[in-house]
Amino acid sequence: MFTTRPDIRGTFGVASATHWAVASTAMAMLERGGNAFDGAVAAGFVLHAVEPHLNGPAGEVPIIFHSATSGRTQVLCGQGVAPAAATPEAFTSQGLDMVPGSGMIAAVVPGAFDAWMQLLRDHGTMPLDEVMAPAIHYLEHGHPLLPGAARALGDVEQALRHEWPSGLEVWLPGGTPPVAGALFRNPVLAATWKRILAEAGTSGSREARIERARRAWSQGFVAEAIDAFLRAEPLMDASGERHLGLLTGADMANWEASYEEPTKGDFNGWTICKTGPWGQGPVLLQALAILEAHGLRGADLQSPQGIHVVLEALKLAFADREAYYGDPDFVDVPLERLLSRDYAVSRAAQIGSDASLELRPGTIPGFEAQVARSLEMVRPSDPSAGGLGVGEPTMIHLKPTIKPGDTVHLDVADRWGNMVSATPSGGWPQSSPTVPGLGFALNTRAQMFWLEQGLPGSLQPGKRPRTTLTPTLAHFEGRPALVCGTPGGDQQDQWQLQLLLRRILAGSGLQAAIDQPLFHSVHFPSSFYPRQALPGVAVLEASWGDKTIAALRERGHHVEVAPEWSAGRLTAIERDGDGILSGAATPRLMQAYAVGR
Repeated sequence: MFTTRPDIRGTFGVASATHWAVASTAMAMLERGGNAFDGAVAAGFVLHAVEPHLNGPAGEVPIIFHSATSGRTQVLCGQGVAPAAATPEAFTSQGLDMVPGSGMIAAVVPGAFDAWMQLLRDHGTMPLDEVMAPAIHYLEHGHPLLPGAARALGDVEQALRHEWPSGLEVWLPGGTPPVAGALFRNPVLAATWKRILAEAGTSGSREARIERARRAWSQGFVAEAIDAFLRAEPLMDASGERHLGLLTGADMANWEASYEEPTKGDFNGWTICKTGPWGQGPVLLQALAILEAHGLRGADLQSPQGIHVVLEALKLAFADREAYYGDPDFVDVPLERLLSRDYAVSRAAQIGSDASLELRPGTIPGFEAQVARSLEMVRPSDPSAGGLGVGEPTMIHLKPTIKPGDTVHLDVADRWGNMVSATPSGGWPQSSPTVPGLGFALNTRAQMFWLEQGLPGSLQPGKRPRTTLTPTLAHFEGRPALVCGTPGGDQQDQWQLQLLLRRILAGSGLQAAIDQPLFHSVHFPSSFYPRQALPGVAVLEASWGDKTIAALRERGHHVEVAPEWSAGRLTAIERDGDGILSGAATPRLMQAYAVGR
Protein backbone atom coordinates (compact mmCIF):
# COMPACT_ATOMS: atom_id res chain seq x y z
CA MET A 1 0.00 0.00 0.00
CA PHE A 2 1.22 3.51 -0.85
CA THR A 3 2.29 5.56 2.17
CA THR A 4 3.34 9.18 2.54
CA ARG A 5 6.49 8.08 4.36
CA PRO A 6 8.28 4.83 5.08
CA ASP A 7 8.00 3.12 8.44
CA ILE A 8 11.19 4.04 10.33
CA ARG A 9 12.98 0.79 11.23
CA GLY A 10 15.91 -0.07 13.45
CA THR A 11 17.13 -1.89 16.54
CA PHE A 12 18.81 0.91 18.53
CA GLY A 13 15.85 3.17 19.26
CA VAL A 14 12.88 4.99 17.76
CA ALA A 15 11.00 8.12 18.77
CA SER A 16 7.81 9.52 17.26
CA ALA A 17 6.11 12.77 18.24
CA THR A 18 3.84 15.54 17.06
CA HIS A 19 6.85 17.83 16.41
CA TRP A 20 10.05 16.87 14.62
CA ALA A 21 12.29 18.59 17.19
CA VAL A 22 10.64 16.58 19.96
CA ALA A 23 11.27 13.23 18.29
CA SER A 24 14.85 14.30 17.54
CA THR A 25 15.38 15.35 21.15
CA ALA A 26 14.26 11.96 22.43
CA MET A 27 16.56 10.26 19.94
CA ALA A 28 19.46 12.48 21.02
CA MET A 29 19.09 11.24 24.59
CA LEU A 30 19.21 7.63 23.34
CA GLU A 31 22.35 8.41 21.34
CA ARG A 32 23.97 9.77 24.50
CA GLY A 33 23.37 6.49 26.30
CA GLY A 34 20.06 7.35 27.90
CA ASN A 35 17.03 5.10 27.89
CA ALA A 36 13.48 5.64 26.66
CA PHE A 37 12.53 7.35 29.92
CA ASP A 38 15.34 9.89 29.64
CA GLY A 39 14.29 10.51 26.06
CA ALA A 40 10.61 10.90 26.92
CA VAL A 41 11.25 13.41 29.70
CA ALA A 42 13.62 15.51 27.58
CA ALA A 43 11.06 15.40 24.76
CA GLY A 44 8.26 16.38 27.14
CA PHE A 45 10.06 19.56 28.17
CA VAL A 46 10.86 20.42 24.56
CA LEU A 47 7.14 20.08 23.77
CA HIS A 48 6.47 22.87 26.28
CA ALA A 49 8.92 25.04 24.33
CA VAL A 50 8.04 24.33 20.69
CA GLU A 51 4.27 23.75 21.00
CA PRO A 52 3.42 26.19 23.81
CA HIS A 53 -0.07 26.75 22.37
CA LEU A 54 -0.88 23.06 22.92
CA ASN A 55 0.72 22.16 26.26
CA GLY A 56 2.69 23.56 29.18
CA PRO A 57 4.41 22.53 32.42
CA ALA A 58 1.33 23.45 34.49
CA GLY A 59 -0.86 21.20 32.37
CA GLU A 60 -1.30 17.46 32.79
CA VAL A 61 0.09 14.24 31.34
CA PRO A 62 -0.95 10.59 31.62
CA ILE A 63 1.99 8.31 30.83
CA ILE A 64 1.80 4.59 30.10
CA PHE A 65 5.07 2.68 29.93
CA HIS A 66 6.78 -0.68 30.08
CA SER A 67 9.99 -1.06 32.08
CA ALA A 68 12.36 -3.76 30.83
CA THR A 69 14.06 -3.71 34.25
CA SER A 70 10.96 -4.52 36.28
CA GLY A 71 9.08 -6.30 33.51
CA ARG A 72 5.97 -4.28 34.39
CA THR A 73 3.62 -2.09 32.39
CA GLN A 74 2.30 0.80 34.47
CA VAL A 75 0.43 4.08 34.26
CA LEU A 76 1.88 7.24 35.77
CA CYS A 77 -1.01 9.61 36.47
CA GLY A 78 0.04 13.20 35.92
CA GLN A 79 -3.55 14.43 36.09
CA GLY A 80 -3.89 16.91 38.93
CA VAL A 81 -6.93 17.06 41.20
CA ALA A 82 -9.55 19.67 42.06
CA PRO A 83 -8.39 22.22 44.64
CA ALA A 84 -9.62 21.93 48.23
CA ALA A 85 -11.79 25.01 47.72
CA ALA A 86 -13.34 23.72 44.48
CA THR A 87 -16.82 22.75 45.64
CA PRO A 88 -19.96 23.13 43.53
CA GLU A 89 -21.04 25.89 45.92
CA ALA A 90 -17.84 27.82 45.20
CA PHE A 91 -19.06 28.15 41.61
CA THR A 92 -22.83 28.40 42.02
CA SER A 93 -22.49 31.09 44.70
CA GLN A 94 -20.85 33.22 42.02
CA GLY A 95 -23.71 32.70 39.61
CA LEU A 96 -22.03 29.95 37.57
CA ASP A 97 -23.92 26.85 36.42
CA MET A 98 -20.88 25.32 34.70
CA VAL A 99 -17.13 25.47 35.24
CA PRO A 100 -15.90 28.01 32.68
CA GLY A 101 -13.76 26.72 29.83
CA SER A 102 -11.01 29.25 30.49
CA GLY A 103 -9.54 31.41 33.20
CA MET A 104 -8.05 30.96 36.65
CA ILE A 105 -11.13 29.50 38.31
CA ALA A 106 -10.94 26.41 36.03
CA ALA A 107 -7.45 25.38 37.19
CA VAL A 108 -6.77 22.08 38.95
CA VAL A 109 -3.43 21.14 40.50
CA PRO A 110 -0.74 21.20 37.77
CA GLY A 111 0.31 17.62 37.08
CA ALA A 112 2.78 17.51 34.20
CA PHE A 113 5.98 18.68 35.91
CA ASP A 114 5.79 16.23 38.81
CA ALA A 115 4.93 13.31 36.53
CA TRP A 116 7.98 13.97 34.35
CA MET A 117 10.18 14.31 37.44
CA GLN A 118 9.00 11.02 38.91
CA LEU A 119 9.43 9.20 35.60
CA LEU A 120 13.01 10.45 35.36
CA ARG A 121 13.79 9.74 39.03
CA ASP A 122 12.42 6.20 39.07
CA HIS A 123 13.18 4.93 35.56
CA GLY A 124 15.66 7.25 33.89
CA THR A 125 19.44 7.23 34.08
CA MET A 126 20.54 10.75 33.15
CA PRO A 127 20.93 13.80 35.42
CA LEU A 128 18.20 16.42 35.41
CA ASP A 129 20.31 19.24 33.96
CA GLU A 130 21.24 17.16 30.90
CA VAL A 131 17.65 16.16 30.30
CA MET A 132 16.37 19.75 30.53
CA ALA A 133 19.20 21.23 28.46
CA PRO A 134 17.49 20.87 25.05
CA ALA A 135 14.36 22.67 26.26
CA ILE A 136 16.39 25.48 27.81
CA HIS A 137 18.30 25.83 24.53
CA TYR A 138 15.08 26.31 22.53
CA LEU A 139 13.66 28.71 25.12
CA GLU A 140 16.79 30.87 25.14
CA HIS A 141 17.97 30.67 21.52
CA GLY A 142 14.61 30.23 19.85
CA HIS A 143 12.88 27.81 17.50
CA PRO A 144 11.04 28.43 14.22
CA LEU A 145 7.49 29.11 15.35
CA LEU A 146 4.86 26.75 13.98
CA PRO A 147 2.09 28.33 11.87
CA GLY A 148 -0.49 26.97 14.32
CA ALA A 149 1.30 28.57 17.25
CA ALA A 150 1.51 31.89 15.44
CA ARG A 151 -2.24 31.77 14.71
CA ALA A 152 -3.09 30.86 18.29
CA LEU A 153 -0.99 33.68 19.74
CA GLY A 154 -2.48 36.09 17.22
CA ASP A 155 -5.96 34.98 18.28
CA VAL A 156 -5.21 35.69 21.92
CA GLU A 157 -3.67 39.14 21.28
CA GLN A 158 -6.68 41.19 22.37
CA ALA A 159 -7.23 39.06 25.47
CA LEU A 160 -3.60 39.60 26.45
CA ARG A 161 -3.81 43.33 25.88
CA HIS A 162 -7.11 43.91 27.67
CA GLU A 163 -7.67 41.06 30.14
CA TRP A 164 -4.55 38.97 30.74
CA PRO A 165 -1.62 41.45 30.45
CA SER A 166 0.75 39.24 32.46
CA GLY A 167 1.30 37.26 29.27
CA LEU A 168 2.25 40.19 27.02
CA GLU A 169 5.99 39.93 27.72
CA VAL A 170 6.06 36.21 26.96
CA TRP A 171 3.65 35.76 24.06
CA LEU A 172 3.83 39.10 22.24
CA PRO A 173 7.57 39.85 22.30
CA GLY A 174 8.19 43.34 20.98
CA GLY A 175 4.51 44.12 21.41
CA THR A 176 3.20 42.31 18.34
CA PRO A 177 2.08 38.74 17.62
CA PRO A 178 4.98 36.52 16.53
CA VAL A 179 5.27 35.47 12.89
CA ALA A 180 5.16 31.88 11.67
CA GLY A 181 8.65 30.61 10.88
CA ALA A 182 10.43 33.33 12.85
CA LEU A 183 12.53 32.48 15.89
CA PHE A 184 10.44 32.46 19.04
CA ARG A 185 11.98 32.53 22.50
CA ASN A 186 10.66 32.31 26.05
CA PRO A 187 13.50 33.51 28.28
CA VAL A 188 11.12 33.82 31.24
CA LEU A 189 10.43 30.07 31.27
CA ALA A 190 14.13 29.39 30.65
CA ALA A 191 14.92 31.39 33.79
CA THR A 192 12.35 29.35 35.73
CA TRP A 193 14.03 26.10 34.69
CA LYS A 194 17.48 27.48 35.51
CA ARG A 195 16.33 28.51 38.96
CA ILE A 196 14.83 25.07 39.57
CA LEU A 197 18.12 23.48 38.50
CA ALA A 198 20.01 25.85 40.80
CA GLU A 199 17.81 24.89 43.73
CA ALA A 200 18.23 21.23 42.83
CA GLY A 201 21.97 21.78 43.26
CA THR A 202 24.86 19.56 42.35
CA SER A 203 25.37 17.61 45.57
CA GLY A 204 24.00 14.21 46.40
CA SER A 205 22.61 11.54 44.13
CA ARG A 206 20.79 12.06 40.84
CA GLU A 207 17.56 11.13 42.60
CA ALA A 208 18.16 13.59 45.45
CA ARG A 209 18.63 16.44 42.97
CA ILE A 210 15.36 15.56 41.26
CA GLU A 211 13.61 15.54 44.63
CA ARG A 212 14.87 19.05 45.35
CA ALA A 213 13.56 20.16 41.96
CA ARG A 214 10.16 18.69 42.80
CA ARG A 215 10.08 20.64 46.06
CA ALA A 216 11.07 23.88 44.31
CA TRP A 217 8.01 23.38 42.11
CA SER A 218 5.34 22.20 44.55
CA GLN A 219 6.52 23.81 47.79
CA GLY A 220 8.93 26.53 46.71
CA PHE A 221 9.04 29.60 44.50
CA VAL A 222 6.82 28.18 41.73
CA ALA A 223 3.92 27.33 44.05
CA GLU A 224 4.34 30.65 45.85
CA ALA A 225 4.12 32.60 42.59
CA ILE A 226 1.02 30.70 41.46
CA ASP A 227 -0.69 31.16 44.83
CA ALA A 228 -0.03 34.90 44.88
CA PHE A 229 -1.19 35.40 41.29
CA LEU A 230 -4.49 33.56 41.69
CA ARG A 231 -5.40 35.68 44.71
CA ALA A 232 -4.20 39.06 43.41
CA GLU A 233 -7.19 40.15 41.32
CA PRO A 234 -10.10 38.52 39.48
CA LEU A 235 -9.57 38.05 35.74
CA MET A 236 -11.88 37.39 32.80
CA ASP A 237 -12.88 33.86 31.83
CA ALA A 238 -15.32 32.07 29.51
CA SER A 239 -18.32 33.03 31.64
CA GLY A 240 -17.90 36.65 30.57
CA GLU A 241 -17.18 37.60 34.19
CA ARG A 242 -14.00 37.99 36.25
CA HIS A 243 -13.10 35.44 38.91
CA LEU A 244 -10.23 34.64 41.24
CA GLY A 245 -8.61 31.21 41.17
CA LEU A 246 -9.35 28.46 43.68
CA LEU A 247 -5.99 26.68 43.42
CA THR A 248 -3.51 27.36 46.25
CA GLY A 249 0.09 26.59 47.05
CA ALA A 250 -1.15 24.17 49.71
CA ASP A 251 -3.02 22.22 47.02
CA MET A 252 0.21 21.88 45.07
CA ALA A 253 2.20 20.84 48.14
CA ASN A 254 -0.33 18.15 49.05
CA TRP A 255 -0.41 16.42 45.65
CA GLU A 256 1.99 14.24 43.68
CA ALA A 257 1.78 12.13 40.55
CA SER A 258 0.96 8.47 41.23
CA TYR A 259 1.62 5.04 39.75
CA GLU A 260 -1.14 2.53 39.11
CA GLU A 261 -1.84 -0.62 37.17
CA PRO A 262 -3.27 -0.20 33.67
CA THR A 263 -6.77 -1.21 32.67
CA LYS A 264 -6.52 -4.07 30.16
CA GLY A 265 -8.62 -5.59 27.43
CA ASP A 266 -7.94 -8.50 25.06
CA PHE A 267 -8.60 -8.29 21.33
CA ASN A 268 -7.70 -10.81 18.64
CA GLY A 269 -4.61 -12.09 20.48
CA TRP A 270 -3.45 -8.64 21.68
CA THR A 271 -3.77 -7.13 25.16
CA ILE A 272 -4.41 -3.38 25.09
CA CYS A 273 -3.38 -1.33 28.16
CA LYS A 274 -5.03 1.98 29.03
CA THR A 275 -5.56 4.33 31.98
CA GLY A 276 -8.31 3.75 34.50
CA PRO A 277 -11.79 5.31 34.24
CA TRP A 278 -10.51 8.65 35.56
CA GLY A 279 -9.60 8.93 31.88
CA GLN A 280 -11.55 7.89 28.83
CA GLY A 281 -9.08 5.08 28.01
CA PRO A 282 -11.46 2.18 28.79
CA VAL A 283 -13.71 3.49 25.98
CA LEU A 284 -11.21 2.04 23.51
CA LEU A 285 -11.30 -1.32 25.30
CA GLN A 286 -15.10 -1.34 25.32
CA ALA A 287 -15.28 -0.49 21.62
CA LEU A 288 -12.84 -3.28 20.76
CA ALA A 289 -14.83 -5.78 22.81
CA ILE A 290 -18.09 -4.74 21.12
CA LEU A 291 -16.52 -5.00 17.66
CA GLU A 292 -15.05 -8.42 18.43
CA ALA A 293 -18.45 -9.59 19.64
CA HIS A 294 -20.03 -8.18 16.49
CA GLY A 295 -17.60 -10.10 14.29
CA LEU A 296 -15.92 -7.16 12.53
CA ARG A 297 -13.34 -8.35 9.99
CA GLY A 298 -10.32 -6.66 8.49
CA ALA A 299 -12.01 -6.66 5.10
CA ASP A 300 -14.83 -4.52 6.54
CA LEU A 301 -12.66 -1.61 7.59
CA GLN A 302 -12.75 0.33 4.32
CA SER A 303 -16.45 -0.26 3.57
CA PRO A 304 -19.45 1.89 4.51
CA GLN A 305 -20.78 -1.10 6.47
CA GLY A 306 -17.56 -1.35 8.47
CA ILE A 307 -17.46 2.38 9.17
CA HIS A 308 -21.11 2.23 10.26
CA VAL A 309 -20.44 -0.61 12.70
CA VAL A 310 -17.39 1.13 14.20
CA LEU A 311 -19.32 4.39 14.62
CA GLU A 312 -22.18 2.59 16.34
CA ALA A 313 -19.79 0.71 18.65
CA LEU A 314 -18.15 4.01 19.57
CA LYS A 315 -21.51 5.60 20.34
CA LEU A 316 -22.32 2.77 22.74
CA ALA A 317 -18.92 2.89 24.45
CA PHE A 318 -19.01 6.68 24.84
CA ALA A 319 -22.56 6.54 26.21
CA ASP A 320 -21.17 4.30 28.94
CA ARG A 321 -18.35 6.78 29.52
CA GLU A 322 -20.93 9.46 30.28
CA ALA A 323 -22.95 7.22 32.57
CA TYR A 324 -20.23 5.37 34.47
CA TYR A 325 -16.70 6.82 34.21
CA GLY A 326 -15.14 8.93 36.94
CA ASP A 327 -12.29 8.97 39.43
CA PRO A 328 -12.47 5.50 41.06
CA ASP A 329 -11.04 6.98 44.27
CA PHE A 330 -14.38 8.76 44.65
CA VAL A 331 -17.02 6.81 42.71
CA ASP A 332 -17.89 3.19 42.10
CA VAL A 333 -17.14 2.38 38.45
CA PRO A 334 -18.44 -1.06 37.35
CA LEU A 335 -15.44 -1.54 35.09
CA GLU A 336 -15.29 -5.33 35.31
CA ARG A 337 -18.85 -5.56 34.01
CA LEU A 338 -18.31 -2.90 31.33
CA LEU A 339 -15.31 -4.84 29.95
CA SER A 340 -16.84 -8.30 30.24
CA ARG A 341 -17.54 -10.54 27.26
CA ASP A 342 -21.23 -10.95 28.13
CA TYR A 343 -21.73 -7.20 28.32
CA ALA A 344 -19.95 -6.69 24.97
CA VAL A 345 -22.21 -9.28 23.35
CA SER A 346 -25.30 -7.52 24.70
CA ARG A 347 -24.07 -4.15 23.45
CA ALA A 348 -23.09 -5.51 20.02
CA ALA A 349 -26.66 -6.77 19.64
CA GLN A 350 -27.84 -3.14 19.82
CA ILE A 351 -26.03 -2.23 16.59
CA GLY A 352 -28.63 -2.05 13.84
CA SER A 353 -28.52 -1.35 10.14
CA ASP A 354 -29.28 2.35 10.60
CA ALA A 355 -27.56 5.07 12.60
CA SER A 356 -28.72 5.49 16.18
CA LEU A 357 -29.69 9.02 17.15
CA GLU A 358 -30.05 8.61 20.91
CA LEU A 359 -27.50 8.27 23.70
CA ARG A 360 -27.82 4.66 24.87
CA PRO A 361 -25.80 3.75 27.97
CA GLY A 362 -25.98 0.13 28.99
CA THR A 363 -28.01 -1.13 31.94
CA ILE A 364 -26.14 -2.30 35.04
CA PRO A 365 -28.19 -3.11 38.17
CA GLY A 366 -27.70 -0.60 40.97
CA PHE A 367 -26.75 2.28 38.70
CA GLU A 368 -30.17 3.16 37.29
CA ALA A 369 -30.43 6.55 39.01
CA GLN A 370 -26.92 7.54 37.96
CA VAL A 371 -27.60 6.57 34.35
CA ALA A 372 -30.86 8.55 34.33
CA ARG A 373 -29.03 11.56 35.77
CA SER A 374 -26.36 11.35 33.07
CA LEU A 375 -29.04 11.42 30.36
CA GLU A 376 -30.49 14.58 31.90
CA MET A 377 -27.15 16.28 31.29
CA VAL A 378 -27.22 15.85 27.52
CA ARG A 379 -27.25 19.28 25.89
CA PRO A 380 -28.08 18.71 22.21
CA SER A 381 -26.82 21.22 19.65
CA ASP A 382 -27.83 21.87 16.08
CA PRO A 383 -25.88 19.39 13.90
CA SER A 384 -25.54 22.07 11.24
CA ALA A 385 -23.53 24.15 13.72
CA GLY A 386 -20.43 22.11 13.05
CA GLY A 387 -18.87 19.26 14.95
CA LEU A 388 -15.47 19.45 13.32
CA GLY A 389 -13.57 20.71 16.36
CA VAL A 390 -11.18 18.44 18.18
CA GLY A 391 -12.42 19.48 21.59
CA GLU A 392 -9.43 20.01 23.79
CA PRO A 393 -9.71 22.54 26.67
CA THR A 394 -11.62 25.49 25.34
CA MET A 395 -9.85 28.59 24.10
CA ILE A 396 -12.26 31.34 25.08
CA HIS A 397 -11.11 34.89 25.55
CA LEU A 398 -14.04 37.25 25.15
CA LYS A 399 -17.61 36.17 24.45
CA PRO A 400 -18.76 34.98 21.98
CA THR A 401 -15.35 33.91 20.67
CA ILE A 402 -14.95 30.13 21.10
CA LYS A 403 -12.02 28.30 19.57
CA PRO A 404 -11.18 24.61 19.97
CA GLY A 405 -7.74 23.64 21.16
CA ASP A 406 -5.61 20.56 20.75
CA THR A 407 -2.72 18.85 22.48
CA VAL A 408 0.46 16.84 21.77
CA HIS A 409 1.80 13.29 21.96
CA LEU A 410 5.09 11.38 22.05
CA ASP A 411 6.23 7.74 21.90
CA VAL A 412 9.74 6.42 22.63
CA ALA A 413 11.27 2.92 22.57
CA ASP A 414 14.86 1.89 23.18
CA ARG A 415 17.10 -1.11 22.47
CA TRP A 416 16.63 -2.55 25.96
CA GLY A 417 12.87 -3.05 25.65
CA ASN A 418 11.59 0.06 27.43
CA MET A 419 8.56 1.73 25.83
CA VAL A 420 6.86 5.02 26.77
CA SER A 421 3.69 6.70 25.49
CA ALA A 422 2.56 10.09 26.83
CA THR A 423 -0.08 12.67 25.94
CA PRO A 424 0.71 16.05 27.55
CA SER A 425 -1.86 18.84 27.39
CA GLY A 426 -3.18 21.99 29.01
CA GLY A 427 -1.49 25.04 30.44
CA TRP A 428 -1.46 27.25 27.37
CA PRO A 429 -1.87 31.01 26.91
CA GLN A 430 -5.15 30.82 24.99
CA SER A 431 -7.06 29.37 27.95
CA SER A 432 -5.52 30.91 31.04
CA PRO A 433 -3.53 34.00 32.01
CA THR A 434 0.22 33.58 32.29
CA VAL A 435 1.76 33.45 35.76
CA PRO A 436 4.05 36.51 36.16
CA GLY A 437 7.72 35.68 36.36
CA LEU A 438 7.29 32.00 35.47
CA GLY A 439 6.63 32.07 31.71
CA PHE A 440 3.70 29.63 31.55
CA ALA A 441 -0.08 29.52 32.00
CA LEU A 442 -2.19 27.25 34.17
CA ASN A 443 -4.52 24.48 33.03
CA THR A 444 -8.32 24.65 32.76
CA ARG A 445 -9.10 20.96 33.26
CA ALA A 446 -11.76 21.59 35.95
CA GLN A 447 -14.15 22.41 33.10
CA MET A 448 -14.58 18.64 32.73
CA PHE A 449 -16.43 18.41 36.06
CA TRP A 450 -20.19 18.74 36.43
CA LEU A 451 -21.50 21.09 39.13
CA GLU A 452 -24.68 18.96 39.32
CA GLN A 453 -24.51 16.16 41.87
CA GLY A 454 -25.17 12.44 41.38
CA LEU A 455 -22.86 12.02 38.39
CA PRO A 456 -19.56 10.11 38.27
CA GLY A 457 -17.95 13.33 37.05
CA SER A 458 -19.49 15.62 39.69
CA LEU A 459 -17.04 18.09 41.20
CA GLN A 460 -15.43 17.22 44.53
CA PRO A 461 -12.25 18.58 46.14
CA GLY A 462 -9.29 16.27 45.59
CA LYS A 463 -10.98 14.47 42.70
CA ARG A 464 -9.48 13.94 39.25
CA PRO A 465 -11.45 15.34 36.33
CA ARG A 466 -12.26 12.69 33.75
CA THR A 467 -9.57 13.50 31.25
CA THR A 468 -9.66 12.70 27.54
CA LEU A 469 -5.88 12.24 27.46
CA THR A 470 -5.32 8.60 26.61
CA PRO A 471 -2.01 7.06 25.49
CA THR A 472 -1.95 3.36 24.57
CA LEU A 473 0.45 0.46 25.11
CA ALA A 474 -0.35 -2.97 23.63
CA HIS A 475 1.12 -6.42 24.28
CA PHE A 476 1.35 -9.26 21.76
CA GLU A 477 2.40 -12.80 22.63
CA GLY A 478 3.14 -11.70 26.19
CA ARG A 479 5.58 -8.92 25.30
CA PRO A 480 5.17 -5.15 25.01
CA ALA A 481 4.69 -4.62 21.29
CA LEU A 482 3.15 -1.25 20.43
CA VAL A 483 2.68 2.28 21.75
CA CYS A 484 0.56 4.95 20.11
CA GLY A 485 -1.47 8.07 20.70
CA THR A 486 -2.81 11.29 19.27
CA PRO A 487 -4.11 14.69 20.28
CA GLY A 488 -7.81 15.28 19.77
CA GLY A 489 -9.87 15.34 22.98
CA ASP A 490 -12.90 13.09 22.67
CA GLN A 491 -11.56 11.83 19.34
CA GLN A 492 -8.27 10.44 20.69
CA ASP A 493 -9.51 6.91 21.32
CA GLN A 494 -11.61 6.97 18.15
CA TRP A 495 -8.60 7.59 15.92
CA GLN A 496 -6.42 5.17 17.87
CA LEU A 497 -9.13 2.54 17.50
CA GLN A 498 -8.88 2.84 13.73
CA LEU A 499 -5.09 2.53 13.85
CA LEU A 500 -5.32 -0.62 15.98
CA LEU A 501 -8.05 -2.19 13.86
CA ARG A 502 -6.04 -1.61 10.70
CA ARG A 503 -2.88 -2.98 12.29
CA ILE A 504 -4.43 -5.97 14.09
CA LEU A 505 -7.29 -7.02 11.82
CA ALA A 506 -6.05 -5.93 8.39
CA GLY A 507 -2.30 -6.39 8.96
CA SER A 508 -1.41 -2.86 7.84
CA GLY A 509 1.96 -1.38 8.64
CA LEU A 510 1.94 1.53 11.06
CA GLN A 511 2.43 4.27 8.48
CA ALA A 512 -0.21 2.80 6.18
CA ALA A 513 -2.65 2.57 9.09
CA ILE A 514 -2.04 6.21 9.97
CA ASP A 515 -2.19 7.50 6.39
CA GLN A 516 -5.60 6.05 5.60
CA PRO A 517 -8.63 8.37 5.94
CA LEU A 518 -10.06 8.87 9.43
CA PHE A 519 -13.53 9.43 10.87
CA HIS A 520 -15.08 10.08 14.26
CA SER A 521 -18.38 10.59 16.05
CA VAL A 522 -19.52 13.67 17.97
CA HIS A 523 -22.84 12.05 18.88
CA PHE A 524 -22.24 12.11 22.64
CA PRO A 525 -21.70 15.06 25.03
CA SER A 526 -18.37 16.82 24.63
CA SER A 527 -16.01 16.61 27.58
CA PHE A 528 -15.36 20.33 27.28
CA TYR A 529 -17.19 23.59 27.76
CA PRO A 530 -20.03 24.07 26.83
CA ARG A 531 -20.52 20.27 26.93
CA GLN A 532 -22.88 19.98 23.96
CA ALA A 533 -23.76 16.86 21.96
CA LEU A 534 -24.37 16.58 18.22
CA PRO A 535 -26.71 13.57 17.94
CA GLY A 536 -26.00 11.36 14.96
CA VAL A 537 -23.16 13.50 13.62
CA ALA A 538 -20.18 11.68 12.13
CA VAL A 539 -17.16 13.55 10.77
CA LEU A 540 -15.35 11.98 7.79
CA GLU A 541 -12.30 13.21 5.96
CA ALA A 542 -13.20 14.04 2.36
CA SER A 543 -10.72 11.44 1.16
CA TRP A 544 -13.28 8.72 2.00
CA GLY A 545 -14.99 9.73 -1.22
CA ASP A 546 -18.49 10.75 -2.21
CA LYS A 547 -19.75 7.18 -2.57
CA THR A 548 -18.86 6.18 1.00
CA ILE A 549 -20.19 9.43 2.42
CA ALA A 550 -23.48 9.02 0.54
CA ALA A 551 -23.84 5.43 1.74
CA LEU A 552 -23.45 6.49 5.37
CA ARG A 553 -25.98 9.26 4.94
CA GLU A 554 -28.40 6.70 3.55
CA ARG A 555 -28.02 4.81 6.83
CA GLY A 556 -29.05 7.92 8.77
CA HIS A 557 -25.67 9.32 9.79
CA HIS A 558 -25.49 13.12 9.76
CA VAL A 559 -22.16 13.27 7.96
CA GLU A 560 -20.00 16.38 8.19
CA VAL A 561 -17.09 16.36 5.75
CA ALA A 562 -13.70 17.50 7.01
CA PRO A 563 -10.90 18.47 4.61
CA GLU A 564 -8.48 15.76 3.52
CA TRP A 565 -5.53 15.24 5.87
CA SER A 566 -7.16 17.18 8.72
CA ALA A 567 -8.17 14.57 11.32
CA GLY A 568 -5.84 13.27 13.98
CA ARG A 569 -2.13 13.55 14.70
CA LEU A 570 -1.36 9.89 15.30
CA THR A 571 2.10 8.61 16.15
CA ALA A 572 3.13 5.01 16.90
CA ILE A 573 6.03 2.65 17.54
CA GLU A 574 6.05 -1.16 17.31
CA ARG A 575 8.58 -3.78 18.48
CA ASP A 576 8.48 -7.25 16.93
CA GLY A 577 9.59 -10.53 18.49
CA ASP A 578 13.14 -10.11 17.17
CA GLY A 579 13.54 -6.65 18.70
CA ILE A 580 13.13 -4.77 15.41
CA LEU A 581 11.55 -1.38 16.03
CA SER A 582 9.21 0.42 13.62
CA GLY A 583 8.01 3.99 13.94
CA ALA A 584 5.45 6.12 12.12
CA ALA A 585 3.88 9.57 12.36
CA THR A 586 1.05 11.32 10.63
CA PRO A 587 1.68 13.68 7.71
CA ARG A 588 -1.33 15.73 8.84
CA LEU A 589 -0.33 19.32 9.74
CA MET A 590 3.14 18.65 8.30
CA GLN A 591 5.02 18.54 11.60
CA ALA A 592 4.88 15.09 13.25
CA TYR A 593 7.86 12.81 12.63
CA ALA A 594 9.32 9.48 13.60
CA VAL A 595 13.10 9.09 13.81
CA GLY A 596 15.28 6.14 14.70
CA ARG A 597 17.95 3.70 13.64
